[in-house]
Amino acid sequence: MKLKKKNMSKGVLLVNLGSPKSTDPKDVKEYLDEFLMDERVIDVPYWARVLLVRGIVLNTRPKKSAEAYQKIWWDEGSPLIVLSERLQYKMDKNTSVPIALAMRYGEPSIKSGLQELYDKGVDEVLLFPLYPQFAMATTETILVLAEELRKEHFPEMQFTTMPPFYNHSDYIRVLAESISEKLKGKDFQHLLFSYHGVPERHIRKSDVTKSHCKIDGSCCQTPSAAHQFCYRHQCFETTRLVAEYLELKENSYSVSFQSRLGFDPWLQPYTDRTIERFGKQGMKKLAIVTPAFVSDCLETLEEIAMEGEEIFHEVGGEEFTVVPCLNDRGDWVNVLSRWVDEWAHQKPVEA
Repeated sequence: MKLKKKNMSKGVLLVNLGSPKSTDPKDVKEYLDEFLMDERVIDVPYWARVLLVRGIVLNTRPKKSAEAYQKIWWDEGSPLIVLSERLQYKMDKNTSVPIALAMRYGEPSIKSGLQELYDKGVDEVLLFPLYPQFAMATTETILVLAEELRKEHFPEMQFTTMPPFYNHSDYIRVLAESISEKLKGKDFQHLLFSYHGVPERHIRKSDVTKSHCKIDGSCCQTPSAAHQFCYRHQCFETTRLVAEYLELKENSYSVSFQSRLGFDPWLQPYTDRTIERFGKQGMKKLAIVTPAFVSDCLETLEEIAMEGEEIFHEVGGEEFTVVPCLNDRGDWVNVLSRWVDEWAHQKPVEA
């Protein structure tokens, strides 16, 4: 005889990266400490991480980062938080289950997001990292912390995880349409897909086969189980699918990686050096899109839209067009809401 499991009450926890509380260097320092001391962000032994982060980085970086945040801060607060809240609000109105929001670092915390759902009677949670591609320092660290919190504070809860959606046809369509809209009528010479950088060793660490990832240009094209957790492969695949959708000509687009820290090799080519090289080669009109981020943030608004443009102009470039992130676009809200409702209305599992 089959016994049906009791009906569980479902809810969703959207999780984004996070942001300092304000642009005050003290708040930025507190945020950077939480972020950089994460063992999946700077994956060295604890003593070495303390030495690097608290002994070196936090002595100089908060002031510089605070100045960068000041350039992009909105009246309502941090752009990433405000945009994430808008997305949550629209999805909550658009779906049949409660939608809570959390940040991996800073506030609102993952614990407070889970508490909010728990207080609404939710005992089955869809963990939804707002990252299209899987990476140790983004998706994985969210899932690990959420599970630790579940065991300690919410043992009755069950988790389902939204898998990376880097190659989902709905995501590709919305991303491609957003690019097409921004670049309509613009005579750009090249479209650069800039993804957030990670150390090369993260790619090798995430290789479940322990032998596939060579980071030599060939492994990302060769089918492998490693691709399920390979950030580099997923970035190239997102690019390939968008280029296919938009019918971009070969050599009219390319991939680069931004934001690096420390002296170890990170994924290449680097975005800043790529922008500089294009300008020096005589390119006048460059467009850039940042598909690793679904919400505009410091890395897109300051590092790309401000610093990137400055680099391009310094070396002779003229037009620098940045495609906004998907943020709370209507078609993106509709896609996410449909994914959530498809999950929410699955038939109960029979035991």
